[in-house]
Parts: sequence; structure tokens; C-alpha cells
Amino acid sequence: MAWLGVFVVVLVLVVGLVFAGSSDRLASGTRVDGVDVGGLSSTAAQRELAQRWQRVAATPVAFTFGTHRFLISAQQVGLRVDWAAAVAAARRHGDGFGFVRGYRRLALKLFPADVTPTARASDAALAYELALIGKVTDRPSRNAELVRHGLHYEIVRGETGRVLDRVGAANIIVASLASFNRHPVALPVEVSSPAVTAVWLASAQRAATVAVSAPVTLAIGPTRIKLPRWRIATLLDLSHAARGLQLGGPAATQELRRLQQTVNRAPRDADWAVGAGGSVRVVPAQPGVTLDLQKSTAAILAAAERPANRVATLPYAVAQPQRSTAQAQALGITGTVGAYETYFGGVPNRIHNVQLVAHLVDRKLIAPGATFSFNKTTGDRSAAKGFLEAPVIINGEVQTGLGGGVCQVSTTVFNAAFVAGLPITARTNHALYISHYPLGRDATVDYPDVDLKFVNDTGHWLLLRTWVSSDSLTVALYGTPQHRRVDSVTQPLRVVSPPPVVKTDDPTLEVGQTIVTDPGLPAEATSVERKVYSASGELLSDQTWASSYRAVPKQITVGTKKRPVKPKQKPKQTAAPLSPDGTAPTAPR
Repeated sequence: MAWLGVFVVVLVLVVGLVFAGSSDRLASGTRVDGVDVGGLSSTAAQRELAQRWQRVAATPVAFTFGTHRFLISAQQVGLRVDWAAAVAAARRHGDGFGFVRGYRRLALKLFPADVTPTARASDAALAYELALIGKVTDRPSRNAELVRHGLHYEIVRGETGRVLDRVGAANIIVASLASFNRHPVALPVEVSSPAVTAVWLASAQRAATVAVSAPVTLAIGPTRIKLPRWRIATLLDLSHAARGLQLGGPAATQELRRLQQTVNRAPRDADWAVGAGGSVRVVPAQPGVTLDLQKSTAAILAAAERPANRVATLPYAVAQPQRSTAQAQALGITGTVGAYETYFGGVPNRIHNVQLVAHLVDRKLIAPGATFSFNKTTGDRSAAKGFLEAPVIINGEVQTGLGGGVCQVSTTVFNAAFVAGLPITARTNHALYISHYPLGRDATVDYPDVDLKFVNDTGHWLLLRTWVSSDSLTVALYGTPQHRRVDSVTQPLRVVSPPPVVKTDDPTLEVGQTIVTDPGLPAEATSVERKVYSASGELLSDQTWASSYRAVPKQITVGTKKRPVKPKQKPKQTAAPLSPDGTAPTAPR
């Protein structure tokens, strides 16, 4: 039996070697894209395939969608076919060592193999062609919609759409253009169904019909507001009806804001109102109300979805004021403690600054024993707070600076505290004398160094109020009236030193000529003594405020032009007297 096994082995080897053929030739039955390249060398096969493809490469392929035809050539998409790789793949089907190659080639004779060549196109060019095709093939699906006509709702059915399978189409276009076949090729187009169908909107249609069937009453505490049917219809958001009925859209936003403006009220602290004769009464505090929009929206929708009991109770929050009526009454502010009025004018910017800083100190509460600070109350007088450039005294000179006019308010506050008999712990006079303020009772401020301060020694709270008219400013201090008597003595304004003289040369004036352009002002000083007595006549305080005002230089223009020199006159010559005989006398020798 051993000889039989040897015979079989020999037979297998012989058969394999018989069909092995030449290793430098492609096996018979080898095909590339339907072209028989069997018996050719690899080089010859590549040349044959490339020549055949060049003859058809310029011919476009018709890619179809329904009745539409899109002609595309290999050149349009920058197609490159790798024929060497295709031949190498075909060679591997019938390759191998000795008898192995024979059996592989025998198999190819019985079952021929066809290799599809690999190809690559320009991504940008291919995307451009697909975009052009997509403009024709693509049609978006349309969702079913719930549409309002007046107070009636209709469902508009959706439509299916279609979209080009761009990945599949790209593969088909490349493969078709790399082929020798130029028959029309159908493009893969997918059907897209609408995301929302008419069935899904049926419940929303029924809910919307109920929502506009009758008005909805909004209950906000004791207040009742009726929403008519047509307004409810404008509040319904139908864009997402498949998810259920909702309130939304511009009309709903506007309605809810209007509702907020109607309901919302900021808390108001207890305040004080000044009556005739300087009496003061407490204005009661009022709590605030804030509507909860999110919960109110849900409540309105829930009421609209009910066929009966269509009342929406809107939730709101109550905000308590910071100062209650009882707290205001406990401060004991019942009447006037002191008040003063000053008058002003000037440029609009100065008037603006007076009004602005008066507002900053208005309604300031001063606790018993506390010190009022003008600078601390107003803060920095900056452009960010709205202060403007206006005339102001800087280093003893009238210049333009930010916040000009502020000292009008500080002076008025000083005088209100002065007549109230309050201890004044910080006060500085202006550098220059200002005649429209009470003599010796002006008060300048300069943040943060120069301040005006007074102490509330009344034992009760004080309320500082300001009133500004077109030409006057009133500052009043209210609290528990003390009935103090204030006596003051003001010393006359006296000259301390004459104004310094500042001379300026003027080349247009002759030497010896002078012109006074500004007479200046001398340095002056005064003082004010104030005695404060209690209602029973007890002397409470005796303060004196001294004021020193700088001189304003006298300005003189002095001529420097030389006077013209007059020319000297020659003496007149007189004729000599004649002698008796009529001849001129001769000089003695």
C-alpha cells in the first residue's frame, strides 16, 4: 500500500507542475474589471488596462435620479485609477511556489476571478458634484402642523422628503468612472419621513380647542383679571404642539410682562411727609409683591385646558420693606429742628451739580449721638456719578473743575445745623470771600480731606431733607423739636492786608503809562460766635468760627514803549548893525 501513497503524491506534484505555467505571466482566466489579462506580463497587463481606460476616461457617465441625468467625467472629479495595484491583486490569485501555483491556476480556469481596480477622486471636486446633485434630489420632509384660523385649529398633514445618500453616491460615482463601462448608473436616494405626523397632533388640537372655548379668570390676591378667548389664542405656542400645549412666543412674553407690571410692586419703606408749619407725619410702609412667572404660566395653561372652573390662581411673593411703619414712628421725627435757605445762579452745569449733590444727602438719617459727615454721605464727586465741569475755587483762584456748585449745598447744610444749635465739629471757609453767603458762615468741602461735620446731640433721630428750586436750595433737619435759642454775633469784615500788586509789561504803552486791569481784593477776616441755649435757658454751647479770606492780586499793566526823542533846533543868526556910513563894522584887530 506504500506504493499507492507514493503514486498519489507523485501524481499531485505532476498535475501541479503541469498547470504551474510561467511565474512571470498572469494566470489564464485572470480578469481586471472584465478585461482578460491572462498570459500577459504584469507590465503588459498594466499598459493594456491603462490604454483601454484612457479611451473611455473622457466619456462621462450618466448618473440618474428619476428623469434627471447628471453627466460626470473622470476629469471633473480628478479621478486617478491604480492599475498597478489592480494587476498585483490579479497576479496574487494565480501566484505561488511550483505545484501550488499550478493548482491555483487550475482553479482560475474553472472559476475565473475578476479584480475591481482601486481609484481615488478629489474630495473637494466630488463634494461639489454631490452638492449640485443634492440640489435636485434633496427635498426636506415637512412635519404636520397645527394651524390657527381665528379661534379654530386645523391640522395640516406632513409630507415625506428625500435625501441623496452622499456616502453611497460618492462610492458609486468613483467606481463607475474607474470602470470601462459607461452605461447609466442610478444614484441612491433615501426617503425621509416627517418627525411629526398628523396623528401626534390630534390631542394638541383637542386641547387648543378647549383652551379657547371660554375666557380664563386670573386671580391675584383680591384682584381679578379676565383673559378673553382671542387673547388666550395668541398666547398658545403651536410650534411644539406635538409635545403638548404650551404658552409661549412674543405675544405670551408681552402679556406676561404686562401682567408683571400690573401686579409687581416694590416694597416701600415708611417715610415722613412735611406738613404746614414744619410738622412731620409718618407715611406708612407698604409691602411689595412679586409675581412668580414660571408658576403663573403653568397655572394659566392648566386653567385654559379645563372645560370648567377656568380660574387660574397666580402665585406671588410678598417682600417686606426694610423700614416698617412702627420703626419709623419709634424714631420720634415729628417736627422741624432747623432749616436754612440759600439762593444760587450760574451756568447750567453748576445748577446741575447743586441738584445732584442735594439729592445725595437728601433723606439722610442721623442717629442720636452720631456725627454727620458730608463727604462720607456723598462719596467722591466724580464724573461717573454724573458731576459736570463748573466754576470752582482752586488754590485761591476761580477755575473750572468737576463738581463746581457742591459748596452751595455744604454751606446750606452748615447753616441748617448752625440755626438748629447742633455742635459743628468740622468746617472750613472758602479761600475767597463770597458775598452771597452769610458773612463768616460759608463752608467749603473737598473730597476726601476737607469735610463738614456736625453731631446729633438731641437724643433723638434726625432726618435731613433738601428741596431745590430753579434758584434756591433749602436744607431742613427734622426730629424731635428741641426749642433751642441760638444767638450769634458776627464781626465786621476787616482788611488784614492790601492786595499784592502784579505788574505786566505792555509794549504798546509808553513808559510811565499804567492801566489797572483788576483792582483786586485785600486779604480779609471775620469771625462768628454762636451761643446755644436750651428751652429752659441753660447755655449748651459757645462756639466761634474764624474765617480768613485770601487777597486777590491787583493787576496792573505797565508801559515799556520808549517815548520818541524830539530833534534839537539850530539857533537863529541875527545881522550885525550898520555903521553910520552904512557899512558893516569891522572887527577890531
